[in-house]
Amino acid sequence: MPPIAPVPLEPNLPQTFYRGSGRLARFRGRELPDSPEDWVASCTTRFGSPVEGLSLLPDGTLLRDAVAADPVGWLGESGGIAPAVLVKLLDAGQRLPVHVHPDRDFAARYLHSPYGKTESWVVLDAAPDAEVFLGFAHDVSAAELTRWVAGQDVAAMLGAMNRIPVAAGDVLLCPAGVPHAIGAGVLVLEVQEPTDFSILLERHGFPVSEEAALLGLGEDLALSSVDRSGFDPQRLAGLRGGGRASVLPAAADPFFRVTRVGDGFTGQGYAVLVVAEGSGVVNADAGTVPVSRGSTLVVPHAAGRIRVDGAVRGFWCTAAG
Repeated sequence: MPPIAPVPLEPNLPQTFYRGSGRLARFRGRELPDSPEDWVASCTTRFGSPVEGLSLLPDGTLLRDAVAADPVGWLGESGGIAPAVLVKLLDAGQRLPVHVHPDRDFAARYLHSPYGKTESWVVLDAAPDAEVFLGFAHDVSAAELTRWVAGQDVAAMLGAMNRIPVAAGDVLLCPAGVPHAIGAGVLVLEVQEPTDFSILLERHGFPVSEEAALLGLGEDLALSSVDRSGFDPQRLAGLRGGGRASVLPAAADPFFRVTRVGDGFTGQGYAVLVVAEGSGVVNADAGTVPVSRGSTLVVPHAAGRIRVDGAVRGFWCTAAG
């Protein structure tokens, strides 16, 4: 099998219902349409859409089709038929609504998917007062949650959640089922399971219908996916990254891994490479690719062992395994 070179990717900007802050365009180093999400190396579609969200290779081929035509070349012998990870750049120009993603068991039972949507955030840029909301600070009853959602009592929802100040370099894991909201002025590298399942507990002020907010599942079933247990400081600490080969906490290992990239980094196997700072080159058997801040590359398994050289800081994103 001939080697396949790492492939630089153009921004992939599916439309969404919230606004960006301009941080994504600055990170990418170019003018971009007003879209706050860049789905990098995506073989995943928007919920309910046959094609929106899919990434194009430079020759115009959908990455999904290229992988389907040569799954071993792209993913390796044990990689399956589609990537088990999705990488995004997400630029919150306003606070996102309080929402939750179902876990694998719920997704298999009600959404016909082997994947839920556990996700992680590597903060690339943030306003001085940036914050995220992650998990309830105390146990919340089913009746309370139903009352808040039915009445769209956003103040009560946010008041019951953990408010976490964030700055560039912070890393957090958001397990499936945990309610959360990213605050305004935050640009994150989001590494997640490859689905677009979001249940919006908050929809007031956003152009989303109740049916779409609940994935068409109905309120009772949708809300049964929510982890209503409290996250005390010790439990929250377990969701913070740092100090490991993967920058993510150990709880992320069954889903995906994110490894820091610098001068001399070597890696092998299917991955998504995002360059956060600096410039340099990615060397592989099939060729050399120059990279700089804002570059995104998809690295096929058949690229073999790659090496990064230069004053580069970035992230190597892979599925579990």
